[in-house]
Formats: sequence, C-alpha cells, structure tokens
Amino acid sequence: MRTVNLREKLLTGVFWLAALAIAAILMVIIGYVVLKGISSVNFEFLFSPPARAGKEGGISTTIISTLYLVLGSLVLAVPIGVASAVYLEEYAHKNSRFAYLVNLTAETLAGIPSIVFGLFGFVFFVIFLGWGWSILSGAMTMAIMILPTITRTSQEAILAVPREYRENSLALGAGKWQTIRKIVLPSALPGIATGIILSIGRAVGETAALLLTAGSSLGMPASVTDPARTMAVHLYILAMEGISMERAFGTAFVIILFIVIINYAAHYGMKRLFPLKK
Repeated sequence: MRTVNLREKLLTGVFWLAALAIAAILMVIIGYVVLKGISSVNFEFLFSPPARAGKEGGISTTIISTLYLVLGSLVLAVPIGVASAVYLEEYAHKNSRFAYLVNLTAETLAGIPSIVFGLFGFVFFVIFLGWGWSILSGAMTMAIMILPTITRTSQEAILAVPREYRENSLALGAGKWQTIRKIVLPSALPGIATGIILSIGRAVGETAALLLTAGSSLGMPASVTDPARTMAVHLYILAMEGISMERAFGTAFVIILFIVIINYAAHYGMKRLFPLKK
C-alpha cells in the first residue's frame, strides 16, 4: 500500500510539473513581449496609420485590416463548419463512406501547413479568379484554413450533449430538426464557441498565407477587393526587414492583447448566457 501511495504521489508531482512548465513557458513568452513592447504602445501608435514603411506612425490600418479578415473568414467558415458537424453527428450513419471521407478530409486539412493554403489561395483566388491581392482572397483562404478546427470542435461539442436530451425531446413530440435547433445546439454552444475562439487565434496570428493572398498594403482598405496588411504580417515585415524592432514588439503586444480581450469577452458571454447551476 505504501508503494502504491508513493507511486501516486510521484505521478501527481510529474503531472503538476508538466502543467507548471506549460504555464511558465506561456508567462515567459508573454512577459518578454510585454516588457519589450509596452513602451511603444500609446494613443498615436494605436490610432494613427503607418508611415515610411512602418518606421513611423502607428498600426491603425493593420488593426482594421485584421478585423476585416477575421470577420470575413468567420462569416464563411462558421456556418459551413457547424452545419457539417451537425450533419456528421446527427444525420449521417456512423458507417457511411461519405461521412468517413468528410472526417478524413477535415483531419487532413488540419495538418496541412499554412504556406500550402497560401499557395493554393494565390493560384486560385488571386490569379485564376482574378481577385488579386485582396481582403476577399485572404478571407477565403483563411476560411478554408480554420474550417477543420471549427468542424472538429463542433463535432466534439455536439457529441458531448447527453443522448437523453435528444430522446426526451423526441418523446415529447419534437421533430429531429427542432430537437437539434432548440436542445442540441444550445447545449453544445460553449464547445462550439471554444472552437471559434481557437480559429480566431489562428487567423490573427497567420502570416504566410495572407502574404500570398491579402498582400501587404499599408493603406486603409475601402472594400473587400482592396489589399490589406494584418498585424501579424506587419510584425513579420518589421522584424525580418529590420525596419523597427521596437515597433515589431509593440505590434506583438497589441496582438496578444487582442487575443486576450477576445477570449475574455467570449468566456464572459458564455457565462452570462449559460450560467453554472449550483
């Protein structure tokens, strides 16, 4: 018995250290970026456009461009991803070859490097369809990239809804679609929202694919057909071309702040919509 307890304590210590290591790595990265970048962030940096290739001015146009691209990709990817998850978990037969093919496709897409998506978007959207470097080309490419994440997380969230909920709803006379719409999807919404948040994080931090599809214009986009430079692309160019490391760290700090705000807003919204029952 003493040996078993000692083994359990050792395993608990190992797992605790592993969790601590993950938290420490995250805090070191965020802390370093914050310390290096916070001095560059002020009102002018946030609300003025870049000048002289980013050496002067701020990042207002890159913030707007990032919002446009993220919103555009979500508008395209979320309905398709959630609808696919509903079909796979609620309508498709478990042994269906088509369902197996869709699942395999989603898993394969999730493992493809972003530069491959960028190359596809450049060839298909930018050149073949003639959209050029634009928000539309970038949003379409980004939607394809985040689609597997939304689909898989939505599947897991729907699968986690107890089957008794469905059976009770059907027993009370509700139809299948009514049960899905009023019982399954509301219960799975927190999990679906988690997938959307993960997708936003990937979209905000993407560089390679957007360089090839959205371009790197510093101007304020007036429509979806205009080229745009996101904050991540701006950070990459500032750092790699040696334009300004101070502004690069300032941009990185804003990206982190942007993601933290989105996460907090999403979790706060979920708590208000779905309060924990005591």
